Amino acid sequence: MIVLISSQVLRTFLFLFLLAWITKGDDLNPLRVSERDGRPMVFNVMRYGAVADGRTDNSQAFLKAWSEACNWDGRARVVIPSKTFKLFPVLFSGPCKGRIAFIIKGTLLASNSPSAVSSENWINFENVDQLTVAGGGTLDAQGPSVWSLNDCNTNPGCKALPISMTFNFVSNASVHHLRSFNSQNGHFKVHGCQKIDFRNIRISAPEDSPNTDGIKIGNSYRVRIRHTIIQTGDDCIAIVSGSRKIHISNVFCGPGHGISIGSLGGHAYTEYDVEGIFVKNSVFKKTANGLRIKTYARDSKPLKASNIVFEDINMIDVMYPIIIDQQYCPHNQCDLQGSSLLHCRILHQTCKSAMLHSETYGEPRLPKKQ
Repeated sequence: MIVLISSQVLRTFLFLFLLAWITKGDDLNPLRVSERDGRPMVFNVMRYGAVADGRTDNSQAFLKAWSEACNWDGRARVVIPSKTFKLFPVLFSGPCKGRIAFIIKGTLLASNSPSAVSSENWINFENVDQLTVAGGGTLDAQGPSVWSLNDCNTNPGCKALPISMTFNFVSNASVHHLRSFNSQNGHFKVHGCQKIDFRNIRISAPEDSPNTDGIKIGNSYRVRIRHTIIQTGDDCIAIVSGSRKIHISNVFCGPGHGISIGSLGGHAYTEYDVEGIFVKNSVFKKTANGLRIKTYARDSKPLKASNIVFEDINMIDVMYPIIIDQQYCPHNQCDLQGSSLLHCRILHQTCKSAMLHSETYGEPRLPKKQ
């Protein structure tokens, strides 16, 4: 009996020794082992006090779930179940320790309280790498209840309403299978990001809703938008200063103002060129424009919009399929001294179906001979 016990102890000791040697001293926490096998740790907002009654502010519960998920040493998943949650403006910030997913299965309702509508963003992700936002859920910003507060068409100094979902300085991200309805301002905004993909997104707001851009991109590199439906009251996609390698394909746009590059030149000498814009295999129906390039009618830092490809586009009842406006002047408060667009290069265009006409406003300024 003594020999038998000694053998068991010896075998156990050898097993643990070999296991420690193979794992090189890694943490043997079973939760971490399961993570290495591909199963992320789940952080359900209900466990952090979220109340699914459509009235209670759940921002603190969501932030607690995000904080623990962001600090989890491995793959993490914040889950919003298939219920309705009221959510005041919230910032989900990084950096996080590992890949993180924000899974929206239910409906998020924005607040229309004075404090909420004074915020710049409703849901904001910032400084996060390897982020996924998905789940098949819905963002309902309840725009009709606050659109009357938007006086930006007549007041240059207006305070903009919150954008539904913003990505600031996010990299290697995927946003897919979401619906965004009735944004108070724009639906999605991308700023200072690298390598972010949008796919299978449904964006909807009435044709007369003010400033409800579908997806706005600025100072970002390699953004892809595909298999997406955008029906809204402003630009389906707006591409502004510093955007490079923007790929758009299999997008349905309409109603709306089409896809805009610009406006450029509105902020004097703090803007950057736009280049590498590819729009392919898409449909524009009953939009004000197809592709529009717009620059302010003022002298400022010369800018370039170059390497623009517009290919295999079906336009139906589009007023201006391609329009280059170098005297863009909202609110009629421009000095009309010239244009900030130094060079515009459209490499290729293939459009078909019911197109009316295209126009160019203002003469392009060519570079001076050296």
